[in-house]
Amino acid sequence: MHADLIIYNIKTLYTPHGPYQRGRNMNNIVTVDNAFIAVKDKLILHIGNGDYSMFQSNETLLYDARGLIATPGFVDSHTHLVFGGSREAEFSKKINGVPYLDILASGGGILSTVAMTRAISFESLLRKSMGSLYELGSYGVTTLEVKSGYGLNLETEIKQLEIVKALNEQTPFLLIPTYMGAHAVPTEYKGNKDKYLQSITKDLSEIKKRDLASFVDIFCEDSVFNYEDSKQFLTKAKELGFGIKIHADEIVSLGGAGLAVDLEASSADHLMAINDEDIIRISQSNTVANLLPSTSFYLNKDYAPARKLIDGNAIVSLSSDLNPGSAPSENFQLMCQIACNKLRMTPQEVLTATTINAAFNLGVSDIVGSLEVGKKADIVLMDSLNLEYIFYHFGVNHTKDIFKEGTLIYQNRRFI
Repeated sequence: MHADLIIYNIKTLYTPHGPYQRGRNMNNIVTVDNAFIAVKDKLILHIGNGDYSMFQSNETLLYDARGLIATPGFVDSHTHLVFGGSREAEFSKKINGVPYLDILASGGGILSTVAMTRAISFESLLRKSMGSLYELGSYGVTTLEVKSGYGLNLETEIKQLEIVKALNEQTPFLLIPTYMGAHAVPTEYKGNKDKYLQSITKDLSEIKKRDLASFVDIFCEDSVFNYEDSKQFLTKAKELGFGIKIHADEIVSLGGAGLAVDLEASSADHLMAINDEDIIRISQSNTVANLLPSTSFYLNKDYAPARKLIDGNAIVSLSSDLNPGSAPSENFQLMCQIACNKLRMTPQEVLTATTINAAFNLGVSDIVGSLEVGKKADIVLMDSLNLEYIFYHFGVNHTKDIFKEGTLIYQNRRFI
């Protein structure tokens, strides 16, 4: 069969294989030197090295990779991409050591972003979110999860999720929407958390009816939603057919990771304060331990115990946690570099955690997350000596070209 596109002259191709890799098997990366990738109908037709002529016809487009390395498109499985305004006014408080939960309790943090997200128009929010999406995409991210959670009322939560839908329609990226009305208790429900929880539990049916979200998430944390709140809310979401996720054990260990395992959640996210018992439990499950090192870096907090999780045989993914309060950065490659230095993950583990395992986290590892025959041709070409160099030379963008479903969308560090 002849290809529509052949990308050739790839110095080295690096990819994990699916549907996921757990524990030390995350180091199992396939490498192909002097590689080529043949693409047919947006899907990978063949991967090989040397002679590609058997896949070539007069109509085949040939693309010279110019000796760059190739990886799968990155998958960012935890972002809060859609929000109004910014929170630089809180930056000095963070520098001076004011705890994150104290800022939230004083009406700042998430609640300040809620006010700005409620106020911004749909058109302005779409433009702002699209700019952030393309910035994130420039680092090689081709698939990402996007949460709501800065509306905390049905109208604005729907607005956020409709933005995600619009971005899916108007950009080349694949966005997976998550409803997170349980991000905080809004000001109008202050002191009446149970009533708010009842309200958003009722809203789940409307979100499902409109088909606006694939997943439902909750912030299980001290002074936000406790273990029982989270169990009740996520159980209802699961009954309605949503996939479920949980912000777990970020600041205080409340057993959120164990709850995620009990409910068969797709992921438990953050886990900086996870206890040893739940490390064992999540390591023996198919719930993904989704770690967000940029958040620890920005908040000057302890890092998640990645080595314990990986050595315990967990499925580990890594994400940016892009958000205005605790990870205001689209630099996905910097997050990967922090994971190497602070989580003590190998470059091979980081690549697996940001591709096939992140795709498994989102339920799309059958179509993206690795360079394998039959999968979408989401390919990143990087100006790097090898895989290790991407994470060694930190703070810069190594991406040169990006293909999304076999279409060149980014060339020589510019979207086209």
